[in-house]
Amino acid sequence: MTLTIYIPRDAAALSLGAEKVAKSVAQEIAKRGLDARIVRNGSRGMFWLEPLVEVEIGGKRIGYGPVKAKDVPALFDAGLAEGGEHPLCLGEVESLPFLKEQTRLTFARCGITDPLSLEDYEAHGGLKGLRRAISMAAGDIVKEVTDSGLRGRGGAGFPTGIKWKTVLDAPGDRKYIVCNADEGDSGTFADRMIMEGDPFVLIEGMAIAGLATGATKGFVYTRSEYPHAIAAMTEAVEIARKAGILGASVLGSGKAFDMEIRTGAGAYVCGEETALLNSLEGKRGIVRAKPPLPAHKGLFNCPTVINNVISLASVPIIMDKGAVFYRDFGMGRSRGTIPLQIAGNVKHGGLYETAFGLSLGDIVDRIGGGTATGRPVKAVQVGGPLGAYFPRALFDTPFDYEAFAARDGLIGHAGIVVFDDTADMLKQARFAMEFCAVESCGKCTPCRIGSTRGVETADKIARGIEPEKNRVLLADLCNTMKFGSLCALGGFTPYPVMSAMTHFPEDFSPAPLIEAAE
Repeated sequence: MTLTIYIPRDAAALSLGAEKVAKSVAQEIAKRGLDARIVRNGSRGMFWLEPLVEVEIGGKRIGYGPVKAKDVPALFDAGLAEGGEHPLCLGEVESLPFLKEQTRLTFARCGITDPLSLEDYEAHGGLKGLRRAISMAAGDIVKEVTDSGLRGRGGAGFPTGIKWKTVLDAPGDRKYIVCNADEGDSGTFADRMIMEGDPFVLIEGMAIAGLATGATKGFVYTRSEYPHAIAAMTEAVEIARKAGILGASVLGSGKAFDMEIRTGAGAYVCGEETALLNSLEGKRGIVRAKPPLPAHKGLFNCPTVINNVISLASVPIIMDKGAVFYRDFGMGRSRGTIPLQIAGNVKHGGLYETAFGLSLGDIVDRIGGGTATGRPVKAVQVGGPLGAYFPRALFDTPFDYEAFAARDGLIGHAGIVVFDDTADMLKQARFAMEFCAVESCGKCTPCRIGSTRGVETADKIARGIEPEKNRVLLADLCNTMKFGSLCALGGFTPYPVMSAMTHFPEDFSPAPLIEAAE
């Protein structure tokens, strides 16, 4: 019987040497004359164990990690082919606490299947949702998604079903589905993991969205910094097209839907939906004024659904298992599961999919294992570079859209970046302003000018120049940006700045500037 060895080709694993490990494993297989094959799967999301090598033994996957190329000969000597004992042996991967305690719905196949094997995809439940959708009326598909409680996983948390219904009801001979895969938030990688580790689930989700709204064309807009994701998605689309999943008649239904992969130049502001649309149209990526909403006049002035990768990738499980199944997970108005992306100064960084409702402290201390340095956690930024900094005093906050909003925070794309007690929060506030200044599209004054003045003001505070007056000025700038900016880039930059000032005032009170004696 052919031995199957899994070695990720996920970008995170590649950055840690997975390609060298794969070559070394191939050499050992040839050298020892073994009947074995290597499957380049996606990552399981346990980045501290990457590269993670898995061997399938009697229907179970035995893991070894983190593996370096130099470890491979010794692994085979220790009986890798039989799941033999070795210091790097982790046992059955599915039994590891980090994986065992998750609720994997959207990421059910990530790290398990060959990402570009349609046969593997179907064997693990793929296309069931699309096949059910084909048999339903468009309005009924929209109702199913609406009833599931799915909200936009890109950050805004807007109900997906309402957006779809708006496009379904909008008049127009041509409609589009646009997948926002411009994942630019610090500490986020869920979109990339789906595109590299389970691309067919995104394709299936987009096809369902097309059937639900009457759209016949879709675009995945991603960033040039994601070459592996672009390659995987491009190949997966070709495979899906040849298999009849995409094209003039989706799975023989007589209903058309096709899609393309488009690459942006890496502007952060193109994560904002209207700037993204401008970029897709070949224009400069600047924000459009609303109204009209993209659902009425979006891409090429046609009704357009714009959803994040995780939103669309969650649709197949909803259509397969039903709205009630999905809605049973979560709390309050936050239904279903959320892929937590744990990063920064943390012991166990990676992706953890779970139902909404875990406390921030539980996520950081129990799941993340605290800081990698072993020092106390000082702050956690949730929601990317525009997210608020939460101190330990707020670690009882449940991971829920409304709960975070009530404490002047936002979930965003669920990126969680941990900082230990050596972090200077004044410097972090300055970084937020500088980030906004660099990434601003320049269309509106509060964002373009306010962020630049914010950097200057933070620098004055750091130098001890009229600190009290400049703290008031910085807060005033934040207020202007929050309520006067055209989009969330300028509007959300105040979140990290004001939270840093509020929760860590000691970092904003440097020693007064002492002029050098003449």
